[in-house]
Amino acid sequence: MSNVSYLSTGRRKDAVARVKVSNGSGKIIVNDKTLDEYFGGLERLKRTVLKPLTVWNGVKSYDFYVNVCGGGVNGQAGAVSHSLARAILNLNEASKDALRKEGLLTRDSRMVERKKPGRPKARKRFQFSKR
Repeated sequence: MSNVSYLSTGRRKDAVARVKVSNGSGKIIVNDKTLDEYFGGLERLKRTVLKPLTVWNGVKSYDFYVNVCGGGVNGQAGAVSHSLARAILNLNEASKDALRKEGLLTRDSRMVERKKPGRPKARKRFQFSKR
């Protein structure tokens, strides 16, 4: 088997994740750390990241090297998940229906609403005073 190398990008909120896929044993490296080291003890985030790999069962033959920056841990987990799903799509076009059904190929476009002038936050208002 030749050395496969694919690049894919995923985004969520302000986080951007880039994934490089190569032949290997199924390990996932995020910013030069293992998945457990990077996301700590947050099982929910690890499940979010691994969801595309559970849908697709060819995981054990590839290594995933992820570079993620921007945003917080939730946004980064979503960005990594999105980029992994897109990388899997490059590897195996037949998995498109399963990934699409789980909603993993759709970019979550929700962003933080901007702060408006004359208000303390985006929607919050200062207390009204009659006098």
